[in-house]
Amino acid sequence: MHDQHNDRQQLNDLINGWMHRDLGEWAQLRDLFHPDGTIEITWFEGLGSDFVEGSMRMGASDLRTKHLIATPAVTFNATGNKAILETNAIIIAENVKLNIGCECHNRFYDLAEKRDGVWRLFHRQSVYDMGTFTFPMGPVSIDQSIVAKYPREYAALAYLLEQSGFPLGRVFATRGSDLEATMKAEARRWLAA
Repeated sequence: MHDQHNDRQQLNDLINGWMHRDLGEWAQLRDLFHPDGTIEITWFEGLGSDFVEGSMRMGASDLRTKHLIATPAVTFNATGNKAILETNAIIIAENVKLNIGCECHNRFYDLAEKRDGVWRLFHRQSVYDMGTFTFPMGPVSIDQSIVAKYPREYAALAYLLEQSGFPLGRVFATRGSDLEATMKAEARRWLAA
């Protein structure tokens, strides 16, 4: 039997550790992932370690981001060494050169594993719920033909990423989508294995 209270606290700390990305604390960000841990989000798919390198490039660009993270809902497997975490978050971003920003409400959907007594991310994905543009210095023109390429739920974020040199490679899960249902079904199978 596992100590669920202690595990929940460790998992909460793990999820809140995402602030290391916003602060440019790259070693601490890398430590959130298992060495074979992966991530699939709008602008990046691959190993967590490669994501940290990409985040360093983004951090040196005109794009600024901040993540507001809630407490995760946690589902453990029977032995207590795996968990699915679903966490409400808000991604706030702006390109300081283009004077365009966005606010995107999403849910991080994480698979976490406890190895050698330590919880880390095995796989991070996101479901995008809704988003909007922000204009830090007043209204600017938006190219509607670019916005129209993306699902409404993350079109503003995708536009900002693309205009900042971080294009998307595919469509991602949105609230109530078939992709979200597939993601959750695969996660339940992983949890039960």
